[in-house]
Amino acid sequence: MWAVGAGMHVRKLGEHLHLIDVEPAGLENFVASYVLRGTEAAIVESGPASSVPNLLLGLKQIGVGPEEVSYVAVSHVHLDHGGGVGALVERLPRAKVVVHSRGAPHLAHPEKLWQQSKEVLGGIAEFYGEPVPVPEDRIMPASDGMALDLGQGVGLRVVETLGHASHHQSYLETFGGGVFPGDAAGIYLSQFDTVVPTTPAPFRLDIALASLDKLAGLGPTALYYSHFGPASHAVERLRAYADQLRLWARIVSDAIAEKQGVEQMRERIIRGDASIGKAVGFIDAHPVLGETVFGNSVKGIAEFVAEHPRFLEP
Repeated sequence: MWAVGAGMHVRKLGEHLHLIDVEPAGLENFVASYVLRGTEAAIVESGPASSVPNLLLGLKQIGVGPEEVSYVAVSHVHLDHGGGVGALVERLPRAKVVVHSRGAPHLAHPEKLWQQSKEVLGGIAEFYGEPVPVPEDRIMPASDGMALDLGQGVGLRVVETLGHASHHQSYLETFGGGVFPGDAAGIYLSQFDTVVPTTPAPFRLDIALASLDKLAGLGPTALYYSHFGPASHAVERLRAYADQLRLWARIVSDAIAEKQGVEQMRERIIRGDASIGKAVGFIDAHPVLGETVFGNSVKGIAEFVAEHPRFLEP
């Protein structure tokens, strides 16, 4: 059940796990933060800076005090996942920020990240809000396999999952075997039961596919998507997303061979990927996905294919 109060949506997913819809700029069902609670608490994904007040309200609604939070674990430092972590830890006196070691400098000194985000995302960056620095003594650079113990059998294990970004990591929760994949498994649209690729440049298809195989090898019981919400049949979804990425790469490769541009690639993807075809109206109308899916993501695939023309050869 969703609990609604002051515009906030909070969902209990299990004995130790809640989802908070942080609703950046009022946009529902797009950015999820997850709260795990044993004797201590951890937050997976801060969301963007603009939604930190909503996340704090959600913590209050589920009865988690600021001093209970020991960790804020982010999958990567892109604004919609980790952009709010600096503002968030100002209100969480004990929390350490868990991030890939290559992402840590961007949290301590986010000026370059902000400038690049504005260049790539345009007005969407302002929608997310400008990140503020995280004090270096609050940052915990992570390594693959690192464990976070929250007590009562609740914990997280870091799973390095590069490809979407060079500093991307997912998290396996130890009490139920679910995975928080960040952007490694795409964007889940529950109303269509479909996944949309998120592959902005510099995207590495080869590495992303290896990361998906790594996650599937864990045999997860569920996927807890940052965009957006829980989904069952986790292994099947991970395998299907790998197939979908290969499909997009083949479609884009054919378009490149015919010297077609991004708009033609878009039309070919809509025709060739049935899961995208059924959701295209929603995607086009969405204030973020409408700009990123058939723009940044297609361009990321195209750049990879252009730079690695032999990758798709049998």
